[in-house]
Amino acid sequence: MRRPLIIGNWKMNTTLADATVLTTSIKNNVSDLDIDVVLCPPFVWLYPMAEILEKAPKNIHLGAQNMWFAEKGAMTGEVSPSMLKGLVKYVILGHSERRSHFQEKDDLINDKIHAAFENNLTPIVCVGEHEKMTSEKSKKGPGRPPHLEVKADIYRQLKSALEGISRENAEKLIVAYEPVWAIGTGNAATGAYAAEVIGKLRGVIAKKYGQELSERVRILYGGSVDSDNIKEFIYQPEIDGVLVGGVSLKAKEFIKICREAGGKE
Repeated sequence: MRRPLIIGNWKMNTTLADATVLTTSIKNNVSDLDIDVVLCPPFVWLYPMAEILEKAPKNIHLGAQNMWFAEKGAMTGEVSPSMLKGLVKYVILGHSERRSHFQEKDDLINDKIHAAFENNLTPIVCVGEHEKMTSEKSKKGPGRPPHLEVKADIYRQLKSALEGISRENAEKLIVAYEPVWAIGTGNAATGAYAAEVIGKLRGVIAKKYGQELSERVRILYGGSVDSDNIKEFIYQPEIDGVLVGGVSLKAKEFIKICREAGGKE
């Protein structure tokens, strides 16, 4: 049974005061849940948030939003995995905003994944398509496609992410399926659509490492998730949790998402 995972990606938001209130509120309201919760604040707030969470329940963790793959060097403005080691447990890699705004390519993201594992960090690898995928069959149904042909770019992103990754590390990897057309638009995928794509992504992992291992990998959905639609995703057997963007900045909303995922709402 895969343990549910809820991740809050704060992106380039919050003051120190905002981050402190948000982290404290979440810490005080999700400690009783049988799920993992990961908070990913901006780099500058990682250390003060780590202090707040120092004596937090073991189900609450810190994550970084990105990192470079080299341990040190002349890379002005970058953060190395060794700087994050011991401070965070997770790191988001390959987010669509990194791929588009900073032109990060598959090979670079793979280098970062290897560096994360070498430094005992768990990579949260994002993959997703720019346009909603359709098929002839989907046009016949009332908005719930019974069959999808996953475009090659998603397969490529995941296959490249797994290049050179050992079986032991592949099992620890977390995949976040985030259709670019759904991120920040308020137009989330349906639970059925997300579950079908995630099932196909799990098939990519199964083809490389076997079905048994693929069933142990946690794959999340992200893209306009909120407290109103969380049920549509969290109760899909293929979906192991969600990566939340804008709504993760609202303590009440994010806590509600966590509690729904933990079966407490």
